[in-house]
Amino acid sequence: MAMLREFDTDNLSFRLPARRDFNDLAAMRADPVVARYTSLHPASEADSWDRLMRYRGYWEILDFGYWFVREKASGRFVGTMGFGETRRGIEPSLDGFPEAGWVLASWCHGRGYGTEGVPAILHWLDTYTPHKATRCIIDPENTASMRLAARNGFEPLGRALYQGTEIVIFERRRLCP
Repeated sequence: MAMLREFDTDNLSFRLPARRDFNDLAAMRADPVVARYTSLHPASEADSWDRLMRYRGYWEILDFGYWFVREKASGRFVGTMGFGETRRGIEPSLDGFPEAGWVLASWCHGRGYGTEGVPAILHWLDTYTPHKATRCIIDPENTASMRLAARNGFEPLGRALYQGTEIVIFERRRLCP
């Protein structure tokens, strides 16, 4: 089966990261509302540039990665969703697992884009990769993201400190053989 790298859902377009996406990514990551549960502080343009390079690099090295997500109807930037492999040095370990992640621009919080997008990326992982499980980390105060993870089959594995902040580590087992 050929690997589908880009796809659409009813309302969203999932595309590989490209240079043209940089300004949208940088604006989202500089937003204090978004940074609250991710980097804890607004990201610099240099940090966002490095993230863009990393997100595209995952695809070239791991055959999975993050998508830049836009509204189909308007083309407006929604955020990033997908998978990476970040060697965080925490226990339970994330090493060797696709680490699921989703970050949405603050303008679209509460509009159902996470509810539509997260199952789509998980279906992609189950369909196009051999991975039997994925893990993710979530700030314990990010109740919306915790509910989204639970609705998509993620179960808590434990807690850890990452860069001085407590996180919850979740795991989801593949639904199909």
